[in-house]
Amino acid sequence: MKIDLRSDTVTKPSDGMLNVMMNARVGDDVYKEDETVNKLETRLAKLFGKSDALFFPSGTMANQTAIKLHTNPGDQVICDKYAHIFNYEGGGASFNSGVSCKLIDGFRGMFTAQQVEEAINPPNFYHSPLSTLVAIENTTNKGGGACWDFKELQKIKTVCETNNLGFHLDGARLWNALAVKKESAEDYGAIFDTISVCLSKGLGCPIGSVLIGNATIMKKAIRIRKILGGGMRQVGFLAAAGLYALDNTLDLLKHDHTKAKDIASVLKQSSYVSGVEPVDTNIVIFTLGNKYTETSFIELLKRQNILISNMGDGKLRIVTHLNYNNSMHHVFLKALKVL
Repeated sequence: MKIDLRSDTVTKPSDGMLNVMMNARVGDDVYKEDETVNKLETRLAKLFGKSDALFFPSGTMANQTAIKLHTNPGDQVICDKYAHIFNYEGGGASFNSGVSCKLIDGFRGMFTAQQVEEAINPPNFYHSPLSTLVAIENTTNKGGGACWDFKELQKIKTVCETNNLGFHLDGARLWNALAVKKESAEDYGAIFDTISVCLSKGLGCPIGSVLIGNATIMKKAIRIRKILGGGMRQVGFLAAAGLYALDNTLDLLKHDHTKAKDIASVLKQSSYVSGVEPVDTNIVIFTLGNKYTETSFIELLKRQNILISNMGDGKLRIVTHLNYNNSMHHVFLKALKVL
């Protein structure tokens, strides 16, 4: 039995998902004639209280499109030092949009409205880049699946409005945040100008993200997607997986969160672990003591067909997901206890 806990992107489509994919009604999406894609986009736009949505093959492409929608070359994006758009998108913000990032030293990938205010460059001081966009990530990947305080997001929105800044949400794991918080998708739609949501993280789809916003900001999105190489044809086979996931897997995320907390509890009691970060959702980040190095620990688990990730800076990561079942959970916890 292989237990893969490197990411929640390693899942395979269920039989039910494969069935709806193979039976999807499709057309040429470049002509906007794929009815399944159109249905998914309409559903997600409505879910977030927006007018428009656009399907993308990846979350990185969706985020990169959003950055380009909000900025001009030479502008600056305000984000956390842990932000996915800065750390894990191949330098795309500078390459695709010609912008720089002003990095905020936040807490677990999250920052305050006051920190945003302090990060804004004076708009009339032409020696510094023009601040035009604030981007946040919820949940935070490098921050261990942490969920933002919605009231703080509302305060940041006020700062953005006051200073004429765009507000983008990298919501790759927003579904996980919604599963544990009292907010709704429509609440997020009310304060963000653009939102990207992932269908392959947590929801079990093989591929796909969707960028959501109102018509004014989204009118150029399809052109930018094309420039980035994202013109697609009968993509309804993939969109069907997203529709299936929205109907069948959202309620299962809470089980991933419970398992992650179980794992964190065992790690906290293990002598070879020096620290475990708080667990809000499905990500567990921990550091080792002196007994093992990160490399030797990962190799030790690998010999038992267990895979986890090295995040660098002495941190290891475990991510629970849809295909990590109760039997695997029992085996993994047992393995951790005897190391």
